[in-house]
Amino acid sequence: MKASHLKIEDLHVAIDGKEILKGVNLEIKGGEIHAVMGPNGTGKSTLASALMGHPTYEVTSGSVTLDGEDVLEMEVNERAQAGMFLAMQYPSEISGVTNSDFLRSAINSRREEGDEISLMKFIRQLDAQMGLLEMPGEMAHRYLNEGFSGGEKKRNEILQMTMLKPAIAILDEIDSGLDIDALKVVAKGVNEMRSPEFGCLIITHYQRLLNYIEPDFIHIMMGGKIVMSGGKELAHRLEAEGYDWVKKELGIEEVEIETKA
Repeated sequence: MKASHLKIEDLHVAIDGKEILKGVNLEIKGGEIHAVMGPNGTGKSTLASALMGHPTYEVTSGSVTLDGEDVLEMEVNERAQAGMFLAMQYPSEISGVTNSDFLRSAINSRREEGDEISLMKFIRQLDAQMGLLEMPGEMAHRYLNEGFSGGEKKRNEILQMTMLKPAIAILDEIDSGLDIDALKVVAKGVNEMRSPEFGCLIITHYQRLLNYIEPDFIHIMMGGKIVMSGGKELAHRLEAEGYDWVKKELGIEEVEIETKA
């Protein structure tokens, strides 16, 4: 497998004519973990949704490429088949489709006809990953996210990621609502994926997740742009001082509130 490379250049995104992202620039290479932090309503989740092609979010200008291919010209399923993955903040429930059936179908959708994963190989991989994430075996046979607790849904998103092995994973507030034990398990799943073929973008409000998943780069987003980038020391300073010091240092007086879909 080749190293992954996602490049976002001057990305502008609007909802119902209101501009939310105002020129985002970001580059994620295989082997790198990036974290985007920022106050509520500054465009973080809009970035995640726009990258995966949510129809509510209109890309008005800019470019996104994955390994040189134009992501913005791809349909949602084509982005997934190309190796992009989104762990959603609020995963959907799908009644009548079991976890295992969903995962096997998703894996085979990325493989050539005639090269589908065998049932035994799939079961071995699924058992191994569920064991890594400390998930009971019966969850494989439950309908996708139906009746799952918040923590179970988040673990299930990470299970999907470890089974699908995407080139680029976008984790939108995967730590939201998790207790410390669940947080450690989720982090273990992400750390297990580290390789030159895997790049990761973590969107989070809290530094605590980054105690367990050590990022290579931290980016601070305000007003629809990345206004500051650095190493993990940025997250520690945010935890200690909040975002006021960023606003003062950059002369930002007000952060525009994001319109939610």
